[in-house]
Amino acid sequence: MEENLKQRKSNILRITTYGPESTGKTTLARDLARYFNTTWIVEYARDFLLEILGKEGRTCEEKDLLPIAVGQIAIENEALKKAHRFLFCDTNALVTKVYSDIYYNQCSPELEEAANLHHYDLYFLTDKDIPWEPDDLRDSAEYRDSSFEIFKKNLIQYNKPFVLISGNKEERLKKATQIVTDLEKALNAGLTNHEFVELYNQNKNIDLIIKQIHSLKKGIVKTTLEAPATIGNGIIKLDTQELNYYINYFDVNKTDKTLEKFIPASGAATRMFKFLNDFILDFNPEEETINGYINRTNNTALETFIAGIEKFPFYHQVVSKLVLQNNQYKKLSTSSKNYLFIKTILEDPDFNFLNKPKAVLPFHKYEEKIITPIEEHFKESNQYASCSNGNIHFTISIEHETLFSELIKQLPNELKENLRISFSYQDPSTDSIALTKNNKILKNAKGNFIFRPGGHGALLYNLNQREADILFIKNIDNVSRNHSEIITKYKKALAGILLEIRSESHNYLKELNKNKYNNILIQEIKNFIQEKLSIIINPDFDEYKEESQIKILKHFLNRPIRVCGMVKNENEPGGGPFWIKDKKGNSTLQIVESAQIDLENDEQKSIFKSATHFNPVDIVCSIKDYQGNKFNLLDFTDPNTGFVVKKNKDGIQYKSYELPGLWNGSMANWITLFVEVPLDTFTPVKTINDLLKPAHQPENL
Repeated sequence: MEENLKQRKSNILRITTYGPESTGKTTLARDLARYFNTTWIVEYARDFLLEILGKEGRTCEEKDLLPIAVGQIAIENEALKKAHRFLFCDTNALVTKVYSDIYYNQCSPELEEAANLHHYDLYFLTDKDIPWEPDDLRDSAEYRDSSFEIFKKNLIQYNKPFVLISGNKEERLKKATQIVTDLEKALNAGLTNHEFVELYNQNKNIDLIIKQIHSLKKGIVKTTLEAPATIGNGIIKLDTQELNYYINYFDVNKTDKTLEKFIPASGAATRMFKFLNDFILDFNPEEETINGYINRTNNTALETFIAGIEKFPFYHQVVSKLVLQNNQYKKLSTSSKNYLFIKTILEDPDFNFLNKPKAVLPFHKYEEKIITPIEEHFKESNQYASCSNGNIHFTISIEHETLFSELIKQLPNELKENLRISFSYQDPSTDSIALTKNNKILKNAKGNFIFRPGGHGALLYNLNQREADILFIKNIDNVSRNHSEIITKYKKALAGILLEIRSESHNYLKELNKNKYNNILIQEIKNFIQEKLSIIINPDFDEYKEESQIKILKHFLNRPIRVCGMVKNENEPGGGPFWIKDKKGNSTLQIVESAQIDLENDEQKSIFKSATHFNPVDIVCSIKDYQGNKFNLLDFTDPNTGFVVKKNKDGIQYKSYELPGLWNGSMANWITLFVEVPLDTFTPVKTINDLLKPAHQPENL
């Protein structure tokens, strides 16, 4: 490259505005420089051409383009000496190159080389959505609009990192300042400008991405268990009188409340059928029988499935299909029949269980009717969340919305008439980045990021959009054919506890905000927080000034509330209720997963193993404050409690970040109460064999 076209080396970030004439390039460059208190450079071509027009009475000619590019880079290089953090450039060599192509259908090699090699950390492609402003040097609005795509095409052709900037002056500046701020963060974190643009175009939060990368590289600090929550020490056990009291309290006080059942339902059934799919991939029916395979591999799950095959609600449907397909089916050996049965439920288009969400699978049989988890949740919701203000909400995968909608249409009207039905999807912006085992960003063959879903913690964003006063959270696969009465009782009791606690908390907050308090009330509220809410207040509280005491009391009271059912520990995989120590040394009640704990530490392992209860995800919560305004639930998370998960894709090992779990770190700073509930309320279907358990079978079997 010619010496007079070379850019000066600098650590200053160069941001350039780029686009057709009269698209706001100058205004944006100037305003950005003012905002960031740094230098900007004007378009050299304008002053150059005005001088020619004045001296020679002519407009631009092809011979002027290279001097324009030289002049532009000269003032850019000079401005770098005065710039602070950023230099904002009104135009660049690529703009000049595009004009050369448009007006003269060619470009000099020197100019094209400069346009290609000049480096800017970001190009702002200024949109044509602002009014045309004519002057002596400009062509026309029509030309501007027609040339816009040529400008954009050149950015793509030369692989320049660019962002389209649209809107009025104020909107552009607001967007651009945030983009520049985020770009600086991304570059400082080791990302490239092209990677930043890809993240921006996918609506990713740069702060979260940077935190994810840091967590994946450095790891996540393990949660420190202090003790398991037990009956009388963090877990409430209701006697019959208390149970009936809270059931009645809910029934009496729910009438003016909006109720909603919130059901995470996007989960695929892949894991549910994993052992069957593994069998199909591994088994050769030409070489051995299924019994021989079971004996050879000691596959007890397959043995259980075969032994109970006639008890599955879909058994007769599958056999009927097989008989229609093969008139010799009844003459086949038992092993062949069972093999075809398994292949059919996994792969036949009429069943295809392996690729469907759990929510739509046949779970239970009632005489001649087979129903899905969706219908069971409607039946259950009608027992406690159905009223004039009743709602049922499913979080689903967008590709399955039609499947859900069609199935719900077929439900009996009496199940739907008192419930407003809604869906939401996991926000793609919550998908997380992945790194290879060498801490390189995982990308596909095209060089683009590979993102993974951020785990069930991403559903906090869905929950944050809900409007109901009281929400019942329960997983899609935790349904029962036979225990509706006990489930309803405890759901109402949990909600009754929530309503009573909420009423007391809100009343105290109203008193504190009226400034009508004295030391007696302060001590009463302190005792309520410690005894009823299981929140430990600093022992020095009584020594604080009254102003500080009030601030602390408000801090503990003005939060979302959750009441969580806990079942006795039956060695189910997953999390449980614990007292933990936070970074400040405070003890709080939390639901903690095994992945959050350092199980290599004997003391921590011992505490975890001594847990008496397990988290079944049976939660009733309130997400509004004492004035009826919704909390921003994102303000009450512990962002340091995410998960690093290790995976394998196409033979490549990688690690990915998952957000703090919905009922783990995502609710870490909620008011939390744990209440023991019977085991009969927890009947999840994690594998297909769980459907053989009594809770899912007709009671007379």
